[in-house]
Amino acid sequence: MSERQTPPATEPILHAQNVDREYGSISVLEGVTLPIRADAVTALIGPNGSGKTTLLRVLAGLLEPTGGSVTYRGPDATRRIGYLPQQPAFRPGFTVRETLRFYGSLVGDDDEAPIEHLERVGLADAADRPVDALSGGMTRLVGIAQATIGDPPVVVLDEPASGLDPGMSTHVFEIATELAGTGTAVVLSSHDLELLERHAHEVAILDDGAIVDRGDPVDVRNRLELDSLRAVYEEAISGDTRTVRVQGVTT
Repeated sequence: MSERQTPPATEPILHAQNVDREYGSISVLEGVTLPIRADAVTALIGPNGSGKTTLLRVLAGLLEPTGGSVTYRGPDATRRIGYLPQQPAFRPGFTVRETLRFYGSLVGDDDEAPIEHLERVGLADAADRPVDALSGGMTRLVGIAQATIGDPPVVVLDEPASGLDPGMSTHVFEIATELAGTGTAVVLSSHDLELLERHAHEVAILDDGAIVDRGDPVDVRNRLELDSLRAVYEEAISGDTRTVRVQGVTT
């Protein structure tokens, strides 16, 4: 099993500094500063509605912050950042192979690259299946393959293991660790705290749109004198963890 090994400290390849994001009068992110290192898996954790997806979309360049900045400091690349949305979707009527070849053509990958990416996620046998005939979990695996096409220096994955069985969830986190081992910066969100504890080099805990704690999972646990990342999460999050908090309202 591929698990985390703490990489050497480096300058961040992507750096969010004092980021705010508002939707009209609703503030979703407030003063978020988060350096993203190459060679590392950075994980965002927090309750539903805490701002994780919004922050990932800001980091991926899909949303402009309404305050602060996000700076890319990596190498020049045809595709700087690969992104997996929380609910990936592909144009119907095409096979998995054809879909990934299309994305590969946008970044100069050769025709064989899609199969290599499908093999990485364990989905090579589905290469000729129509994308509209895939299960939700298989669609997510195709999304992970798509996010890594072109070998972007930064890969942003929103809930990459959602809807997958335990074995494939573990495999997805192993992929993230392997990508980090090749120099890729991987930033992801997940509610699977046990897998994060094994594979993440750094965690950032969000609550009500702000980062309330951050660091190497082992260091954070030791500093707080707690025995698990779940205990850290419960210590850091305010209010009832069984409710979704939306702009000061519980539902």
